[in-house]
Amino acid sequence: MEKIQTNKASNVAEYIASVPDSGHRATLEQVRAIIKNAAPGVEESISYQIPAYRYHGVLIYFGAWKNHWALYPVSQAMKETFNDQLAAYKLTKGGIQFPWDEPFPRELITRLVAERIAENLATEKQKATKSNKK
Repeated sequence: MEKIQTNKASNVAEYIASVPDSGHRATLEQVRAIIKNAAPGVEESISYQIPAYRYHGVLIYFGAWKNHWALYPVSQAMKETFNDQLAAYKLTKGGIQFPWDEPFPRELITRLVAERIAENLATEKQKATKSNKK
């Protein structure tokens, strides 16, 4: 997996701007917009040299590679929940690879982000319940 050189960006806008192909930048801007629209108040940063998002905990990452872009939903349950929808894509231990030259899966990304938000909120609620019982 060859990573696109992004010159150690300090924020997500710099990361996207550093991707050489304008079509690839447009794809990444769409991913960014979906995440920000799905999770108002989401915190954007760069972590592991790729865009990272926090919303009631770590939410999701994305990154640009030579032959694909990838989402890193930080959840094994995601792959099980979306097994059928993800069958067309290459899955790695922590990510989902989307080829640059295939149609943009807007609805799938929206649903993945919504599910991650639900997971984070449920985890937060569970932790609060446990701490209140102590």
